[in-house]
Amino acid sequence: MTFGATTTAAEVLDGVDLTGRRAIVTGGASGIGLETARVLAAAGAEVTVGVRDVEAGRRAAGAFAEVTALDLADHASVARFAEAWSGPLHILVNNAGIMATPEMRTAEGWEMQFATNHLGHFALALGLHHALATADHARVVAVSSVGHINGDVDFDDLNFRTRAYEPWQAYSQSKTANILFAVEAARRWSADGIAVNALNPGRIAGTNLGRHMTAPPASFDPAGATGVSVKDIPQGAATSVLLAASPLVEGVTGRYFEDCQVAGPHRPGVRRGVAAYAMDAEHAARLWEVSTRMLSAALPAAR
Repeated sequence: MTFGATTTAAEVLDGVDLTGRRAIVTGGASGIGLETARVLAAAGAEVTVGVRDVEAGRRAAGAFAEVTALDLADHASVARFAEAWSGPLHILVNNAGIMATPEMRTAEGWEMQFATNHLGHFALALGLHHALATADHARVVAVSSVGHINGDVDFDDLNFRTRAYEPWQAYSQSKTANILFAVEAARRWSADGIAVNALNPGRIAGTNLGRHMTAPPASFDPAGATGVSVKDIPQGAATSVLLAASPLVEGVTGRYFEDCQVAGPHRPGVRRGVAAYAMDAEHAARLWEVSTRMLSAALPAAR
């Protein structure tokens, strides 16, 4: 079948056997993370979900996944999670995220959305790199958003220290960072046989992502914009599952997907596609170096 906006995660993996494959899904206690973990497990994968609230995670996913504590905004928590992992890792789905929060900061002073959505997942992927490299054709999946089209990464003020904090600008920056991570990780890790891709899951009904949400500014969702994919949770998890485990994308890396297809360039007035700055190789390399320095500076405090 041809996969598209209405395809479900279960349909993507129909007939696919993941026996012997090991997977981690962050934020797997609810929403599309939970559905991603469930469908991977149903196909035979050994799944671990990393969650802030372990008890809630066990209630939601304990029947089919191992549940482990992981707070992406806490560098020490990320380090503990990665260090505790043993053996190969075939699939890493960086799914957890927050959106349009009030201004909040981590212990290091990092803006919370950038710290959670990008830096936490960046640190996790780095910490698990050896496990991914020892697996057979490992895959890393970065869940981004169409919201990335509203903001590039501001390298002069990543943490909103000099500019006024704006929740949607911070969200857009963090989602662009997710795509730039995939671009640079794909380049750096290709020799290790690791494929890294990013995706827009669509606008998903029935998740907790919008719990902080206020009305977005007109520039974020302009009147007359078209192309938004509104989905239920099984449909919203489909592109994540495709990139995590489908043989149809074997060998594909460094790309951005939506509706189970490679996305085209973003066009003004259409809320789909990928912004040119999010695929820029120089931007991606710069973000990698900046992120590495930020984590290195935080490391002594995490021990």
